[in-house]
This record gives sequence, structure tokens and C-alpha cells, in this order.
Amino acid sequence: NIQIASSNPTTNTIQGPNNVLYGGALYYNCYNRDAVCRFNLTTKSVTSLQLPKGTRYNSKGNFCHLEDCYVYTDLDLATDESGVWVVYTTTQALGNLVLSKVEETEPPKLGKTWHTSVYKRSVTNTFMACGILYATRYIDANVDEVFYSFDTMTGMENFKVGIIINKVSSNIFSLNYSPLDQMLYAFCDAKMVSYKALFGYSDHYFS
Repeated sequence: NIQIASSNPTTNTIQGPNNVLYGGALYYNCYNRDAVCRFNLTTKSVTSLQLPKGTRYNSKGNFCHLEDCYVYTDLDLATDESGVWVVYTTTQALGNLVLSKVEETEPPKLGKTWHTSVYKRSVTNTFMACGILYATRYIDANVDEVFYSFDTMTGMENFKVGIIINKVSSNIFSLNYSPLDQMLYAFCDAKMVSYKALFGYSDHYFS
């Protein structure tokens, strides 16, 4: 019984497509702010987590491919077995991906932060699985590639992951891994698509 406003009320509004549901709460980019909002489904209350000074927001730090960018993708919320993460960039990081753990306190807090050497505008999307950050890039209208990974346990980066994602539509605006069913969920233009994630060395495709 949540009332939906007939117009954009700006306050506590979701900005951008990269939102996740975890632990009875919806996490999203707060409207026109460099912050993560959390909507508690039980109490119907909203709390927020301020990101570091210099965080790019309001469509100034988007995911991109070629010369096109996905608007309002400054903050990418992600989930894996350990909880909620946020991927973003800052002026201090010179546009490279920054990854932070979101601590599920009340209100939420920013946990450990990692800095990568991959430029955010060269990435079309990211997702987390088993404490590893994965990044995709655009190949063509039918294919994206998981080309990069960052292991939060070791700090190791890999630019040659080489996992192909066969798309049903040209643009993937949102990509997130669910630890509940080990599925990768994508929002492609007007379509919702799911991929089974197989962990191992024998399969190199999401299709």
C-alpha cells in the first residue's frame, strides 16, 4: 500500500536505472545527490549514505560506449553474497572506477573502499559476485563482453576476463547478480533478461 505520486516529487526520488533490493530494503541513487538512499520496505522510511567529496553525480560520471553514454548511471548499486556495494567515480580518481562496501547499519555507512585503474567511461556496466567486481564493455549491438575484474580480497586486476554476453537488445542499462539464485539480471532497453552464472573454467559465456 505505497502511494505512487502522479509527478516527480524530487524528494527521495530514484535517479538512474542501477538499483537493487537487498535485506528488505531498496538501495538507489538519491535524486540530484552524490548519495545512496535506502528505502526500508517494512517501516517505509528513507535513510541515506553520503559518498566522498568529489563523487561525480547527476549524469557527470556515466557508463559509456563509443561516443554514447547511459544517462544517470553515475552510481551503480550491486549485490553479492556479502551484501550491498556501490560503484562510482570521483574527481580524485580521475574518472576511474571506485568501489565501496555499503554497511547495513541504521543509517547505512560507507565501509571499505577500493580504487581501480579502469576508466569508467570505457565501461558499460558492472556487477559483483563473490567479492569480485566485474565490468563490461560494448562490442556490438548483439554482444557485450565482461572484460575486467577486480578481486577485493587480493586487490588483483584482470583486463582479460573474456566472457561474452549475448544480448537481446543493443543497450544494457542495468546489470546485477543475485546470490539467491546465482542469476545475472539485465535490463536491456525495454526488456528484462536473466542469465545463469556458471562459476568455473569450462564455460565462458552468458547467453
